[in-house]
Amino acid sequence: MPVNTQAVGKTYDPVNYAVGREKIREYARAVGETNPVHLELDAARAAGYADLVAPPMFAVVYSAPAVGPPIFDPEIELNFAMMVHGGQEFVWGEPVVAGDEIDTVASVKDIHEADGRGYYVFESISTNQRGEQVCRGTWTNIVRGV
Repeated sequence: MPVNTQAVGKTYDPVNYAVGREKIREYARAVGETNPVHLELDAARAAGYADLVAPPMFAVVYSAPAVGPPIFDPEIELNFAMMVHGGQEFVWGEPVVAGDEIDTVASVKDIHEADGRGYYVFESISTNQRGEQVCRGTWTNIVRGV
């Protein structure tokens, strides 16, 4: 069955994430981060930040919930049972710190078929409460056997 490309360009409602100090510490410890700006408030402030700084890949924590609705959107007709993760790319902007309110908007960037596989590419744009872009993500999923 050929892929349905009609949803390309579709944008979804923003998802808000309130960045907590303890969530940053938990994430930093879970990934083995040792930089004190992620763990110690005094170190973060001494380095010029308002609060603890989220490690770069914390982007998955605040942006992934926005990518769920497109993946499960019936209009896209993505066969979740045959889907594999194809890749992720992130471009970071302003650092994310505890206390930030991050809004992430996801959209369907591309859907195409090649070599019997469907390629579903989603984009997420995350901005803080000041309207500054903190991360742009590209999420690629591959569906086998289309």
